[in-house]
Amino acid sequence: MRLPSWLSQHLAALRALLVLTVLLGLAYPLAFVALGRLPGLSGKADGSLVANGSTLIGQAFTDADGNPVTRYFQSRPSAAGDGYDPTSTSASNLGPNSVVDTADSPSLLTQVCARSLAVGKLEGVDGRRPFCTTDGVGAVLAVFHRDGFTGPVTRVVSVNQTGTPFIATYDGVTVGPARNGEDYQALGGVITPVRGDAPVDPVVPADAVTASASGLDPDISPAYAALQVPRIARERGLSEDAVRALVKENTDDRALGFLGEPGVNVLTLNIALDRQK
Repeated sequence: MRLPSWLSQHLAALRALLVLTVLLGLAYPLAFVALGRLPGLSGKADGSLVANGSTLIGQAFTDADGNPVTRYFQSRPSAAGDGYDPTSTSASNLGPNSVVDTADSPSLLTQVCARSLAVGKLEGVDGRRPFCTTDGVGAVLAVFHRDGFTGPVTRVVSVNQTGTPFIATYDGVTVGPARNGEDYQALGGVITPVRGDAPVDPVVPADAVTASASGLDPDISPAYAALQVPRIARERGLSEDAVRALVKENTDDRALGFLGEPGVNVLTLNIALDRQK
């Protein structure tokens, strides 16, 4: 007896549903679970957990007040929640045009300037960067012209400083401090970053002053690790060569030899440091 076409179509759909459920809902996931149990893969499948956390997720090595613990290598900054929060993974969403501070938050430029100054102080090196003031904010002026965007300069304001401006005059006009709540760009000022006399290639690497896209990056660059070696050696009473050897042991090369950049896993490096006598 031939079934009606509508019933045949429904039975075919039901058979396809059952087959795909078994294949994709049971067999496929179970196969990958079994694959993750293979020797050499089980640790990664479980999240690469170690006694002090996960080697896949960055963490801060700071005290209760947020100050760096000088015996440890420091991670790169994080914009994920209060820092390295896996439930709030994100970037700051601030771009290269973020140069003017607001009442609610500092600009990306000021964040970079402040971090660079702090890292320089911690490591005993020159923390200056282009377009940064000596007190760690963005060196940015609002320049007012007589004819809008052209003509003689009539007024200049250091938009990120309410105290003494980082330069006294600009184009022959005295630079004034900013007032809280004033939007100088809306008032007609031309936002003008000032480069200053900082080195072209800052001593403090970029990853020491910028957060990663996820906010959870567990690695730092070899350059940032090298910058911290003298401090770590001094604080732990080790030779710099011994610390450099540990850095090398905890450095991952480019994926497949050509993708990305080498990275130093901060957690595994600090664990290796604690194992030194």
